[in-house]
Amino acid sequence: MKRLTMFCSLVLLTAAAAAQTVWTPDLGNGSYKNPVLYADYSDPDVIRTGDDYWMTASSFNCVPGLPILHSTDLVNWEIVNYVFTDQPPYDYFDRPRHGDGVWAPSIRFHDGWYYIYWGDPDRGVLMSKTQDPRGTWSEPLLVQAAKGIIDTSPLWDDDGRAYLVHGWAGSRAGLKSVLTVTEMSPDGERLIGPEVMIFDGHGEHPTVEGPKFYKRNGWYYVFAPAGGVKTGWQVVLRSRSPYGPYEIRTVLQQGPTKIPGPHQGGWVEDVAGDCWFLHFVDMYAYGRVCHLQPMRWTEDDWCTMGVDIDGDGIGEPVLTHRKPASRVPSPVKTPADSDEFASRTLGLQWQWHANPERRWMFTNPSEGTIRLWCRAHDEAWRNLSDNGNLLLQKVNAPDYTATTKLRFCPSYEGDRAGLIVMGHDYATLGLRYADGKILVEQGVCPAAMRKGTAERAVATADYAADGKPVDVWLRVRIAQEWNDGEQPRMFCRFSYSTDGKRFKEFGEPFEAQAGHWIGAKIGYYTDALILKNDGGWADVDWFRVSKK
Repeated sequence: MKRLTMFCSLVLLTAAAAAQTVWTPDLGNGSYKNPVLYADYSDPDVIRTGDDYWMTASSFNCVPGLPILHSTDLVNWEIVNYVFTDQPPYDYFDRPRHGDGVWAPSIRFHDGWYYIYWGDPDRGVLMSKTQDPRGTWSEPLLVQAAKGIIDTSPLWDDDGRAYLVHGWAGSRAGLKSVLTVTEMSPDGERLIGPEVMIFDGHGEHPTVEGPKFYKRNGWYYVFAPAGGVKTGWQVVLRSRSPYGPYEIRTVLQQGPTKIPGPHQGGWVEDVAGDCWFLHFVDMYAYGRVCHLQPMRWTEDDWCTMGVDIDGDGIGEPVLTHRKPASRVPSPVKTPADSDEFASRTLGLQWQWHANPERRWMFTNPSEGTIRLWCRAHDEAWRNLSDNGNLLLQKVNAPDYTATTKLRFCPSYEGDRAGLIVMGHDYATLGLRYADGKILVEQGVCPAAMRKGTAERAVATADYAADGKPVDVWLRVRIAQEWNDGEQPRMFCRFSYSTDGKRFKEFGEPFEAQAGHWIGAKIGYYTDALILKNDGGWADVDWFRVSKK
């Protein structure tokens, strides 16, 4: 029996979780501001069918994986689905595999079907399809087994033939900065031709990657970023043949703006025929946030993106602009973050670090809670980065406050639960059962993923005199600061309360770091030292975000 569980019913979210207000790109006057998604949606790709825009993004090892976002105006977005809940190969992704998994997907609509292709750098080219993006997606199909193929994008041609362009991961393939095209079976399920190198970026366009394949007015186009994630630029290649030779132009770069490295994204037309480019910008601990650029085609069939501020013929990214045309007026929408846990299904904002086990969590909608069980770890455990049962969501704004209420019910020495900010470094604030009483404790762990360092407690205090169930309110305030190199930094300050009214700051300020290819995330940890029958748990009542 396949373990793939589809998300047909997961769109039933509570009203409180339906939208967040801490970052709203819609300015309410017919304009928008960037980022349109102040959250880590790395390597976005987008299409339009009718009045609907559909977007997906890299999810790496996090599950559920391959998010499906929907909009009617390219500005107001909500999460509506995922392609899968468990990532294959299951025995591999049953443990945290930071940075592995889904790299740079591409979404396309062809002959009544929605397709998503992606590269798993250790397995090859995978594909899933559906006729309803909100419904059931097919189990991932291995289109081509290969090592190092990433950033895949298909193209169905006018004559019925199909092609796939992709990049190469130097860490697996031993080569990078080249793009190749191969023919694909018309049903999109097999690669049937040899690899043809269409572009070598060594020299002027190093680290070229993330290609997207299009055809317009008889020209084949490949859009691709080059120069590196944080400092790069966008190029466009064009040819009369899918195999080249290709001409190349730089069409978008930082220029005199403060928006660094406009990176990988996708081209889409609105209902009025105007063109737009949705791409990401790397914001360090905040992850790869999404910007929307105006785009236009010139009479000689080249495109430009953004606006040409310095007159060099290359566009620069905008911070504000008029909204795309829309036939369906959209209310203000943003991906969910707050959650009252009143549904039978978990809100779509939440992800695990590994394929989830059923016993990690149960919903309890009659009580409006979820139960997270304290899970003992094995001998290979180093710190919480090795826990697959971290229930986390993306950071959704530069400055905001997250507060949660939970009831801690320990069973054995060392049971603990609480709030975590997770990246390559992490910090926690929660409760721990020790020596017959409950302690409140802040822990920090630098280089948790890279070096496997041990977590250390930086502040500990008595919370309850015995081990009976106890309520606690936990809070983290997130604040953005910029260093001299104009790089954003994420600072976190933790506090707790015994009554939900008076909060006491506790422990040390913590500077969050990005995770492996992802931004820092926030959510819950539960952990145990002793594996016995009927261990401890935390009943989480709610999670709420608010402006700082």
